[in-house]
Amino acid sequence: MIESEKRKAIFLLHREGMSIREISRQLRVSRKSVRNIIAQAGTPLKIEREDKKEVDAERLSKLFVDCEGYVQRMHEILTQDERVEIGYSTLTRLVRQLGLGAGAEQDRRDAKIPDEPGKEMQHDTSPYEREIGGRRMKIVGSLLYLRYSKRRYLKFYPSFNRFRMKCFFHEALTHFGFTATDCIIDNTNLAVLHGTGADAVMVPEMIEFAKTHGDFRWIAHRIKHSDRKGGVESGFWFVETNFFPGRTFDSLEDLNAQALEWATERIVLKPHAKTKLIPAQLFEFEKEKLKKLPPFMPEPVQVHERETDQYGYAAFDGNYYWIPGKGRGRVQVLQYSSRIEIFKNRERLAEYLLPAFGVKNERLRPSGVPEIRQFPNNCKRPTGAEENRLKAMAPQVARYLEFLVKQADSSQRRYRLIRGIHSLSQKLAPELFIQAISRAHRYRIADLGTIERIAQQLLRENSFEMESWTDLDEEIQSRASYRDGELSEPPDLSRYEDRLNCDTDDDSDGGINGQGS
Repeated sequence: MIESEKRKAIFLLHREGMSIREISRQLRVSRKSVRNIIAQAGTPLKIEREDKKEVDAERLSKLFVDCEGYVQRMHEILTQDERVEIGYSTLTRLVRQLGLGAGAEQDRRDAKIPDEPGKEMQHDTSPYEREIGGRRMKIVGSLLYLRYSKRRYLKFYPSFNRFRMKCFFHEALTHFGFTATDCIIDNTNLAVLHGTGADAVMVPEMIEFAKTHGDFRWIAHRIKHSDRKGGVESGFWFVETNFFPGRTFDSLEDLNAQALEWATERIVLKPHAKTKLIPAQLFEFEKEKLKKLPPFMPEPVQVHERETDQYGYAAFDGNYYWIPGKGRGRVQVLQYSSRIEIFKNRERLAEYLLPAFGVKNERLRPSGVPEIRQFPNNCKRPTGAEENRLKAMAPQVARYLEFLVKQADSSQRRYRLIRGIHSLSQKLAPELFIQAISRAHRYRIADLGTIERIAQQLLRENSFEMESWTDLDEEIQSRASYRDGELSEPPDLSRYEDRLNCDTDDDSDGGINGQGS
């Protein structure tokens, strides 16, 4: 298609007397096109499509409702029942132009939503991988942002789920003392049951949580429109450029302590980049419009059913907690944000603060309770000492242990096998044990009972070589008592041989007499 400016130039050059051939040569346009442009006076004709399909808007709106929004069914009714020749893509375009369906929502432009005091807060999460305590760790940052006053509350978690989301909101809103009317979130399944955007249906559990924490409303933005909560998005950018650089963290608790101080004490006094307003002062003004929290808000809690073992411990999250009392049975562990409470038959037995992140396989007791002598069998105990003793016996045993570690499908089975093999090594002669382990490795056997049967078979066949029992340690031979014993006379065992011969003769005579009678 020839541009409008070139069309005007062709028409003006022709009016000035330039020939069609010369215009075609200089502007590199065919002579036929030059003649058509001159005939149109340099203005292109508006060509109307004769086959353009138009369907009555009221008819489409009614049909959209009757078909429950399924455009494919609308196309079938129009083409088959009403004999309207219209393409499916044309029908979908008309439906979007009329503002019907989810596609119309995607085509609409975003409106500029003004900042209103007390109206809106925004929440989002962002994954990170940082060095904490000398090792790389994957964490999830959770940020709550008051849009008008620009106040933030930040905390990091090793993972994020619905329970931790409620714990975070409980801590953040308790810190603020107020809540906004609406909370803008993405379409996360932690809060959204089904649907997206304006059609999102929230999880009843989260709706009830919002009612007890100031009665705010969850609002999910449209898909691929994360700029609707641009305040919290820019907040994460601020975390990456202002909080992480130049800081070191000894633990996850140290990270959260620094994040709390940074978000609630430092940047809250720093003027905003665009407005030059201080968030702390804006928050004091916004308090009048925010919703004040009720005097009592139930703390988020999760209930876990556990069994008390024979030593009086209940397992929870990789650690073992002592249960007061003498009996055994089922207990209920109530998990809160930073502590647990243990109940049995509605009676509160104990309360523990949750250990630091990364603490596992610990036996925890209340202060003043002495440690029991017995060690719980269900606690995971390492087998490093047993492995080192076995590997020192022979290279064949070391190679078999490497095979055993690869074959074990769980750490508990691995520990059980290694302890069983170590116990077997203490029962058998070293030569017999090493040959049994070598044969088990040859046939890729990882069953303790089979290894014992191999040792029994070798013992019956007497196919293993044992070292001489007369070889003594040089230290023993150098002792004075050993040297004195070497000079003594050998013992006289003749009387034992005579008695043995007499017993043999008596047995033989008895057998003959028995046969003669």
